[in-house]
Amino acid sequence: MTKGLDIVTFGCRMNTYESEVMRREATEAGLGELAGGAIVFNTCAVTSEAVRQARQAIRKARRENPDARIIVTGCAAQTEPGTFAQMGEVDLVLGNEEKLKAHNYRALPDFGINQFEKARVNDIMSVTETAGHMVDAIEGRARAFVQVQNGCDHRCTFCIIPYGRGNSRSVPMGAVVDQVKRLVGNGYAEIVLTGVDITSYGADLPGAPKLGKLVRTVLRQVPDLARLRLSSIDSIEADPELMEAIATETRLMPHLHLSLQAGDDMILKRMKRRHLREDSIRFCEDVRRLRPDMVFGADIIAGFPTETAAMFENSLKIVEECGLTHLHVFPFSPREGTPAARMPQVRREIVKDRAARLRSAGDGAYRRHLAKLAGTCQRILVERDGIGRTEGFTMAAIDAGAPGEIVEAVVTGHDGERLTATTRAQRAA
Repeated sequence: MTKGLDIVTFGCRMNTYESEVMRREATEAGLGELAGGAIVFNTCAVTSEAVRQARQAIRKARRENPDARIIVTGCAAQTEPGTFAQMGEVDLVLGNEEKLKAHNYRALPDFGINQFEKARVNDIMSVTETAGHMVDAIEGRARAFVQVQNGCDHRCTFCIIPYGRGNSRSVPMGAVVDQVKRLVGNGYAEIVLTGVDITSYGADLPGAPKLGKLVRTVLRQVPDLARLRLSSIDSIEADPELMEAIATETRLMPHLHLSLQAGDDMILKRMKRRHLREDSIRFCEDVRRLRPDMVFGADIIAGFPTETAAMFENSLKIVEECGLTHLHVFPFSPREGTPAARMPQVRREIVKDRAARLRSAGDGAYRRHLAKLAGTCQRILVERDGIGRTEGFTMAAIDAGAPGEIVEAVVTGHDGERLTATTRAQRAA
C-alpha cells in the first residue's frame, strides 16, 4: 500500500491491472499526501450484489476513516454515477476512462468537497482507443496481468458491462510486448493477457491482427517469459493462429477459461450468445486433440429467465461433455438495465437449487481431476508460502519455493481442494 493511499479493488483481472495504473496516477496527483489520506474504490458492476457490496464497503471505510478522501470509480461508477454521487460518504466519482489519468485526481483538493464537480463520468461509448499503460508490478501478486483489450461489441441480454466499458478496442501489439518485457524484467515468470473480450482482439487495429498473432508475437519477442496465460475467452472467436499456438507453444499454459454461460441452445439464444452447445463441445474436443493436457474452466449461469428443468439439465450435462474442471457458477440475478431483467424470472429457490447442483457437479469433476494428477511431476508457480498453481491452473500445496518462483514437484495426493506436492530433491532425500 502506498503511504496515505489505499486502492480497494472489486471484480475482474482487468480491475486488478487498472488499479496499479490508478495507484501510479493518483500518487502523481498527490493523493497520498492528503492529510487524512485517500481511499479509491475500483468497483464492479457485473451484478446488483457487486454494487451493493461496494456501497457497503464505502460506508464502512468512511466510519473507520472519517478524515480520508473517498473516490469511487470502476464499472459501477460508470453505469450508476448518481448512485455513488448521492452517497454522503463519497467525495469524488470518476468514470472508467477518467480513473486512468492523474489530472482527474487533482480535482480532489485538501479543503472540502464543494470546490469541484463531484461526478466526472463521460460517455464511455465515445472512447475509441485503449492505450498501453506501463506498470512495474501487480501488488501482492506472483503473476502479472497485462491489458490487451477493453470493452465489448456484443450485447448479451444479461450483461451490463458494455455500458461500463464501452465498445471493443485493442492495445497495439508493440505496446503489449513492451509491457510484458517490462514485467518479465522485473522478475515475473508468468503473464496473463486480459481484457473484457480478448478473443475480439485486433479488429480495430491496422491489419486487424487476431489474438493468435498477438500470443505468438509475445512469445517470440519475449523469450525470457516462462509462462503465458489467457484470461476468459469466447471459444467461437478462437482464430486458426490461436489454435496453432495452443498446439505448438509450450509456454502458452494448458488452461482455458471459457465464457460458456449455458449448455442449452434456447437459453443461449435468449442470452444472445453466438455459440450453441455443440460448438462448445466440439471446441473442447478439438483443443484436446491439439493439446491433450489442456484443462478447461467455464462460467455458467444457473436459473436464467425462462429456463425449464430440461434446459437446466442440458447445462448440467455439458460439464461432463466439455470435460470442465474449474467451474464458476453464478445464480442468475436480474441486473437493472438489461433485457434479461425484463424476462419471466425463475423462482429464487429454484435458481439457488440449480446453482447448488451445478457447483456439486463442478466439485465432483474437480476432485476427479485432482485424483488423475497423483504421481505426476508438475511445474508449479509459487504464489505465496506453501501454495502455488500448476501449468493447468490447479492449486497445489508445495513444500518449497519462494513466491514468484517456478518449482518442479511430484504430486503425492490431494485434500479435495488442492494438490499436495513435494519437490524432487526433498522426495529423493
